[in-house]
Amino acid sequence: MLKTAPEATDAYPMRINKYLAHEGIATRRGADELIARGKVLINGRVALIGERVNYGDKVELRGKKTPNKFLYYAYNKPVGVITHSPQLGEMDIKKSAALGPDVFPVGRLDKDSSGLIILTNDGRVTDRLLNPGYDHDKEYQVRTAETLRESFKKTMEAGVDIEGYLTKKCTVRKTGPKSFNITLTEGKKHQIRRMVAALHNTVVGLERTRILNVRLENLKPGAWRAIEGEELKTFLAQIGLAT
Repeated sequence: MLKTAPEATDAYPMRINKYLAHEGIATRRGADELIARGKVLINGRVALIGERVNYGDKVELRGKKTPNKFLYYAYNKPVGVITHSPQLGEMDIKKSAALGPDVFPVGRLDKDSSGLIILTNDGRVTDRLLNPGYDHDKEYQVRTAETLRESFKKTMEAGVDIEGYLTKKCTVRKTGPKSFNITLTEGKKHQIRRMVAALHNTVVGLERTRILNVRLENLKPGAWRAIEGEELKTFLAQIGLAT
């Protein structure tokens, strides 16, 4: 398979793994594996991990087929299920959902959190949904150990300093003395837990309920449903992909 780097933008030069993810060939991690195995060529030369693609470069991928059909699923990850890299004895999403070897989770939810994860075999989704250059909103329901202070909503929405990083503005709605909903457009590691901890409280329950227009709705823990029809069309349009 031979591709030419698409139209020149400020994104170039682009890391080769990001380029392959953007083109729907593989996730960034999967792209690095292909590069390490010598399956990726740039202008006829074997690519190196971390190398960058320039506008007009010829990128050749050997021995990798594009899926005949892209698949998209909404999955309700239970507490205790690992999103990526399970250790011995741990249950991961691929085993829990059992949707085929080519279907993978987009993004992460930590072991102690639950809720919506999108599963797909479309590598393009990873970069479009997780790249910090895009502002894609995600909604969570959160329960805390201590009662929320009067200033909690205002302080969270303005941005919280988590170990030297000021979080972006967000939307918070209190749903009880010890619970709230939050909508974020970013996803730093353990961000909500760290934000709440910075305000001297502790998260005891965290569930993601929405990613863009895709909602968890009444999915039971461990269950999945296909994303299709108008829901899929809208989702792909929101991340800049055509159906």
